[in-house]
Amino acid sequence: MSGHSKWHNIQKTKGAQDAKRAQAFTKIAREMIVAVKEGGSGDPAANSRLAAVIAKAKAANMPNDNIKRTIEKALGSGSTENFESITYEGYGPSGVAVIVETMTDNRNRTASEIRHYFDKYGGNMGTTGCVSWSFDKKGVIVVDNEDGDIDEDTMMMDALEAGADDFSPEGEVYEVYTNDPDAFVAVSEALQEKGYKLLSAQAEMVPQTYIKLTGEDEIKNMQKMLDMFDDNDDVQNVWHNWEDAE
Repeated sequence: MSGHSKWHNIQKTKGAQDAKRAQAFTKIAREMIVAVKEGGSGDPAANSRLAAVIAKAKAANMPNDNIKRTIEKALGSGSTENFESITYEGYGPSGVAVIVETMTDNRNRTASEIRHYFDKYGGNMGTTGCVSWSFDKKGVIVVDNEDGDIDEDTMMMDALEAGADDFSPEGEVYEVYTNDPDAFVAVSEALQEKGYKLLSAQAEMVPQTYIKLTGEDEIKNMQKMLDMFDDNDDVQNVWHNWEDAE
């Protein structure tokens, strides 16, 4: 399987981890609140969506106390936060396919901002389904191998035994895939029990094909667009098929 561009985003934030940590935790907490409210339970065993968010939170090193407090807040009768999940699709420079997953308490504000980012940097926001057909939703787990001390064959066997469907070494990480998007929860837990350090664990939109940008302006605009999405508090995830994302 070819490399998945999500890792480039993780790699980019790794050096500035402290600066991004608070924002990442805020976004995960928002997702957790929605999972509790829509799933009707604060028990991950009875709420698969919550279980998926908790797995994502643990891979991001979100403290257990933060997770517990967020769930209690969502369950509290005084909780007035009402977020809804909205996904936008469109194109970046040279037709790069972009999916932007948001969680917002003001859909008019969010739609206006997302459209502005597309327009400002040479893209355009499209209709629902205009690019998502060219992605596959999978569970994706990124395992840290920065020290290079994880044997590839051992990692592959451990991943497959845990229930993974595919495996790919990508530089300083190993990427583990599950064809069932929700299956990543059990696989990530099994790998953590074996002592592997996870950098990311979540359901992702994996592109079927990639687009390579060659023009300097195209590359600059695409990166600026992604940065604007990343810095927006309403944006939870951005998936795209830019091959050489940094």
